[in-house]
Amino acid sequence: MNVRLCYASQRNEKNEDLLQDLRDILTEARDFNDLNEICGVLYYADNAFFQCLEGEQEVVEQLFEKIQKDERHYNVKWLCTYSIDQNAFQRWSMKYVQRNTNIEAFFLKMGENTFNPISLDQQNLKNFLNELLVAEQTKVNTDKKVGMVNRGVNPF
Repeated sequence: MNVRLCYASQRNEKNEDLLQDLRDILTEARDFNDLNEICGVLYYADNAFFQCLEGEQEVVEQLFEKIQKDERHYNVKWLCTYSIDQNAFQRWSMKYVQRNTNIEAFFLKMGENTFNPISLDQQNLKNFLNELLVAEQTKVNTDKKVGMVNRGVNPF
């Protein structure tokens, strides 16, 4: 059975390199998701993450357990898990949406001055997912850790 699982969290600012964190997250997610037939979307703004994962229930739930232990974020709040007939984000192993004025306006209508995904309720969550679905994918170059330097081999 396929499910959709959504959660929100806060970015751990101990690592000051946000762009590298996003690259690492997207590289890991896309590699794992390709192998495990998972798709989804990631949104980051105002020091908060929102992620939606879609795929086989057991795989998605095991992945979420791993995600909860990831030190790049904290205050992980599970928002929902429910069965789905079809994946909404099937075109992407992990779509990344950068800060977006439509999403900022969406949260302003909810009475939030910043991106605050923890405040989403079931109805707002459905509408927010629709906003993410139509939002343009942001291109972030992901790093494949290959080559001599990344294998610990130093050239002469």
